[in-house]
Amino acid sequence: MLVVSGPSGSGKSSLMAKMLNQIDNVYFSISTTTRERRDGEEEGKNYFYITKEEFEKDIQEGLFLEWAKVHDNYYGTSLKPILKALSDDKLVVFDIDVQGHKIAREKFGHLITSVFITTKNQKVLEQRLLKRGTDSKETIQKRLNNAITEMHRIDEYDYLLVNDDFNLALEQLCAIAKSAKCKTSLIDSKKFLNYWVGV
Repeated sequence: MLVVSGPSGSGKSSLMAKMLNQIDNVYFSISTTTRERRDGEEEGKNYFYITKEEFEKDIQEGLFLEWAKVHDNYYGTSLKPILKALSDDKLVVFDIDVQGHKIAREKFGHLITSVFITTKNQKVLEQRLLKRGTDSKETIQKRLNNAITEMHRIDEYDYLLVNDDFNLALEQLCAIAKSAKCKTSLIDSKKFLNYWVGV
């Protein structure tokens, strides 16, 4: 599992979209949310959009790997497609926040490699959010405050990636994704050694 987090406006989604085209045998976990769909977003591509009542029912039934309430909306990751992808030996890629990362690591510890993507400083993040033109000044300030809170948790991640040069950041993210498949924590070392010696 590759967990990718980072503040809104860090370029995380653009990097992940490009990375997914360059990595084989991968499943991108699509989150479920109760927030309104933005212009150009598609059901089942950007998110699965459901009501707060539906979301809360699924929480009670334990159908989420992780969930969080962010900016007054619920976001979460359904377990069913994840377990199927893992059984098919795919790298499961997540785009989740710091709260979700903590929960996912508690549940799947050794399976997880994590990377936090951000800008080189707060001013660049603010400029990117303003340039998008999709949020009010109040929402942008809320996102910046949230970004500062998230930045205090970067030491919980395996990698920190500063997206200042998009192509370089993409190259680094692809390298991290590929290396995630080679971790020794993913194998039964005794079984592998017995196989290796026995051949």
